[in-house]
Amino acid sequence: MFQNYSFKTAERFMRYVQVDTQSDPQSQSIPSTEKQKDLSRILAEELQQMGIKDAHVDEFGYVYATIPANTNKNVPVICFCSHVDTAPDASGTGVKPILHQQYQGQDIVLPDDKSIVLRSTELPYLKKLVGHDIITASGTTLLGSDDKAGVAEIMEAAHYLITHPEIKHGIIKILFTPDEEVGRGTAKLNLDKLGATFGYTLDGGEAGSLEDETFSADAVKLIIHGVITHPGDAKGKLVNALKIAGEILSLLPKDRLSPETTEKKEGFIHPIRVDGLSEKCTIDFIIRDFVTEGLQEKELLLQELVKQVLKSYPKSSFEFIVTEQYRNMKEVLDQYPEVVQNAKEAIERSGLTVKMESIRGGTDGSRLSFMGLPCPNLFTGMQAIHSKKEFISVQDMNKAVETIVHLAGIWEEKASLILEQDI
Repeated sequence: MFQNYSFKTAERFMRYVQVDTQSDPQSQSIPSTEKQKDLSRILAEELQQMGIKDAHVDEFGYVYATIPANTNKNVPVICFCSHVDTAPDASGTGVKPILHQQYQGQDIVLPDDKSIVLRSTELPYLKKLVGHDIITASGTTLLGSDDKAGVAEIMEAAHYLITHPEIKHGIIKILFTPDEEVGRGTAKLNLDKLGATFGYTLDGGEAGSLEDETFSADAVKLIIHGVITHPGDAKGKLVNALKIAGEILSLLPKDRLSPETTEKKEGFIHPIRVDGLSEKCTIDFIIRDFVTEGLQEKELLLQELVKQVLKSYPKSSFEFIVTEQYRNMKEVLDQYPEVVQNAKEAIERSGLTVKMESIRGGTDGSRLSFMGLPCPNLFTGMQAIHSKKEFISVQDMNKAVETIVHLAGIWEEKASLILEQDI
């Protein structure tokens, strides 16, 4: 099917990563940064140039587009989705992508900061990529494969489907979202406008991986109220909220229940931000567990710890505000087994071995699943994301494109089987 096809996935990707789309967790605007729309506009224009007439960017930075069906069969409408923003963890300004052709297992020294070296001893996936073409950044920024790899792969798959009408498929929806990295990727999504029945995010890692399970997630905002007085006249009066915050943080378990001490399906309590003065201090936490009921257990534990500390400060008080972020998408996907099964088959048709994984995090697919669009997560090839050592294989990206195309065809094939059974 792809023997004589000249993939342009890498070229697309290397153009897209040079557009700064970093999101901002402290911003309250939607999208959180206007520069995300710069890439959204490029994508909509490229889709229109492919012949997708309805491709457009809305006021919030979402890109919507439709590839019409080329079959008369009753195929469910499938959506492929990726996010345009990059993480706040490392700079996304001035990304200089570098193509390392025919990687042979050597250390890769990034030229703009030679202290940053990609070694297979530290990044074992590199051992699987001998002979591949690898893309990195230059050493001063992240690369942005999370999730511009997914964006490039969807764009290339769209091009393939449009230029190869012999691949029969139903209606295909394309969706690019802003602000996934700050947890607001679906905040202004119009599902009715999208009009899809099932979806797939392209936001995973190793080639062949398929994720149908995520953390369930809450945010906790702990606000500590102290008592402020002039420090020159503070004896017996001042209650310092900053010191209380420090005591609370010092009592968090050091050998469990933290990201740095857990793995696989173990959850955690994770402080991510402290802000305040001696009168009032706020600590932001994220709470994670694969079992939704485990969130409440961890929140109760944290609340009891806070109460324990505040017993020594009777003039102080606190607020404990819990906000739901997302839930384990497996709770929804188990009700629609065909969505995951078709993805497995598509990966296998691409010549890869399926690797089922659970995400120690969340994707837009988590929220989409609970919004009514069951949506597992497909691989893109991205590795060492959110860091200056980020890298990706061109061959892995092209396999993701193949998987998308096969998946579109499989849904059409399965629709024909259903019709024959009905007859």
